[in-house]
Amino acid sequence: MSLTEEGLAHIPGLMSRWVKLPSGAKAHYVTTGDAGPAVVLLHGGATGASGSAVWRSLAPFLGANGFRVYCPDMPGFGLADTRQEFWPVDGALSHMEFIHAFVDAVGLDRFHLSGNSMGCANTINYMLAHPARVSSFILINGALGNLVDAAKHVSSGISLPRFEGTEASMREHLKPLTYKKANPPDDVARMRTEAANRQKDSTAAFRAAGQRIGANPSLGQVTSTQNRLDKLTIPGLYLFGRQDDLSPLENGYNQEDVLPNVQFFFPDECGHVGQQDQPEMFQQVFLEFFTDGMVSRRTAEWAGVSKRRPELEQYVEQTAAAAG
Repeated sequence: MSLTEEGLAHIPGLMSRWVKLPSGAKAHYVTTGDAGPAVVLLHGGATGASGSAVWRSLAPFLGANGFRVYCPDMPGFGLADTRQEFWPVDGALSHMEFIHAFVDAVGLDRFHLSGNSMGCANTINYMLAHPARVSSFILINGALGNLVDAAKHVSSGISLPRFEGTEASMREHLKPLTYKKANPPDDVARMRTEAANRQKDSTAAFRAAGQRIGANPSLGQVTSTQNRLDKLTIPGLYLFGRQDDLSPLENGYNQEDVLPNVQFFFPDECGHVGQQDQPEMFQQVFLEFFTDGMVSRRTAEWAGVSKRRPELEQYVEQTAAAAG
């Protein structure tokens, strides 16, 4: 299937929109749903990522079930403004500032928030900076900054194959992200390839910034999670796929150990992008939690609710067996 004039895959239910930020940057996002609570979904950082590419299954489902959903293209990705003055030269700090400017520009005061991988980190950084704006959150396979002792991090030894500017290399780049190592749909692979080539310089600036900021203790304090993230009381869940090739399951366990106020799930047959591996499962978790603030017993068991510690009863429906 051919792409739209903007270079987007045709995804039923998703509408392409633009908004101008106070900085002068043109921000692109896809949206769905015209009523109900707002949800902001933040994509990951694999090459060619965008709001529509990463949330193509989950966003339309939420939009059809009573939510207004916003999936922005982060600076350096998708259809984000490629003019050099808007490159994300401050890495995660640039992204945090972008998210704040974006939600203000589209008129969101409070909203549910979720992110996968890089989007997980962006979700965390935004919540720490603006906790009053976030109603609840769901994290998917990412990192927690310096809250977890770096010595405990387990490396998979696997990295994504290098993107060489072609659709074929994009397909190989994306396969390790999924449990079944499946090829993405043709139009999604084409969309991501075009986005990656379009954003080549701005994405490179973003990745270089991450290394520079990580080596600067003063800048690092802005995104430090120690004694901050673990103290948040915003209702939250974490879905960590059991078969993530990029971050072994042990890392999810280490994260659970330092987040006492977050309910963890370890869904099976899920890689780094569980929302694509198990779309129906993730749809149900998101729908129930963002609707009622709680996951049903049936859905919790389906999604692999953690057995490593007592469940947080305010977030998971209890039965006599589960409680006792």
